[in-house]
Amino acid sequence: MNYNEKELLEKAEKPFKIASGMHAFYKGKIAVSPRCRIRDYHDFDIWYTPGVAAPCMEIEKNPECVYEYTSKWNTVAVISDGTRVLGLGDIGPEAAIPVMEGKALIYKYLGGVDSYPICLDTKDPDKFIETVKLLQPTLGGINLEDIAQPKCFYILDRLRKECKIPVWHDDQQGTATVTLAGLINALKVADKKIENVKIIFMGAGAANIRIADLIFKAGAVPGRCVMYDSRGPLCRQRHDIEGNPLLYEKWKICECTNENDADYSIGEALKEADVLIALSRPGPGVIKKEWIRGMAKNAIVFACANPVPEIWPWEAKDAGALIVSTGRSDFPNQVNNSLGFPGIFRGTLDVRAKTITDEMCIAASTELAKTAEEKGLNENYIIPTMDEWELFPREAAAVGMMAIEQKIAGKVMKREDLYRTAESIIRNARDMTKVLMSEGFIRDIDEEGRTTRHKGTV
Repeated sequence: MNYNEKELLEKAEKPFKIASGMHAFYKGKIAVSPRCRIRDYHDFDIWYTPGVAAPCMEIEKNPECVYEYTSKWNTVAVISDGTRVLGLGDIGPEAAIPVMEGKALIYKYLGGVDSYPICLDTKDPDKFIETVKLLQPTLGGINLEDIAQPKCFYILDRLRKECKIPVWHDDQQGTATVTLAGLINALKVADKKIENVKIIFMGAGAANIRIADLIFKAGAVPGRCVMYDSRGPLCRQRHDIEGNPLLYEKWKICECTNENDADYSIGEALKEADVLIALSRPGPGVIKKEWIRGMAKNAIVFACANPVPEIWPWEAKDAGALIVSTGRSDFPNQVNNSLGFPGIFRGTLDVRAKTITDEMCIAASTELAKTAEEKGLNENYIIPTMDEWELFPREAAAVGMMAIEQKIAGKVMKREDLYRTAESIIRNARDMTKVLMSEGFIRDIDEEGRTTRHKGTV
């Protein structure tokens, strides 16, 4: 592969340079728009007083009617405390809003889900949990985002147990779902079986812990695998982790992996390893070429740190890796959460599932992998891209069917009906955006800040 490092870095930096101007121009990325007809002011007699009293009284008699008479059926809040935003760290709730708005935008455009950012001004996990629980009546689901570990585990676990609506942490479950999908197909290309491979996990943050957990549930043998944090390999001898109530998820990895409690360097651990999954710190140079040279034949490397992967893909290839995946769109095999959460929540909402289980995530991973496989897998294509929008209704149908199978769905539908429902809602969201742009209600702007005025522009 011929890559010009300078050009790649310039390309990676370009969005950062123009983003502030674009955000200032649009003054946010989402807005509220009507769903109902408004022919004249008499329609407000129906949508507001006196007519609105009728659905209010029916909901009082039967609370489930709220899903029929309000937007609750399609509303997800993206909630954060701003303590671990992207690679920026603890930047606070106000500074986190652009990220949460971006998430809400993707929810709408790729999943047809009405979503809104809510950034809470507290670092207290119990206050966070109580606030989220109080918001439940309005929402169909909750997407937790950019919360520092280890409290992110505690918050997710409690909310999943205590909420009546599905709660999802995309940094954990979303990353795990999409990574598993990529691994499923990477193993097919490499002609390896998940139950036979040795996997090294580099980085022991919330994302990689949940990735490992889902991969083990999908068939990998934990004892053959080793996870590394900044202090070395996780194992039963890590007394700095054992007994710490805040690190219980990390200790679970210590107990089930690294069956020999080996205390060797990551370079040694990678000898004859089949897979390296890294979510550690930005590179390059974090993963050494000589480590990859020691891996098994047809090695698979997921180097997913952003904005720069732990090793450049061409360096990993030169060192012998068959397949390299990153978190960036300018390299092949991008692992991107946006391939997961829009479709997963679409299916979850459509069947009114009470929660999002690991089995639902695996169903999404399997459908993602299948979507790419049907187009033809190769070393540079193991997972769909975001512009293959047909994957989202497929994913929604797979997730909804698994919820029905697990008897946690409030609404039972056939698979073909689930698919058609999701496809219609998603297509409508995409078409609506295109109409707003073509009519000038969403104005265009170029990289120099120049606008194009269309009919309908104010």
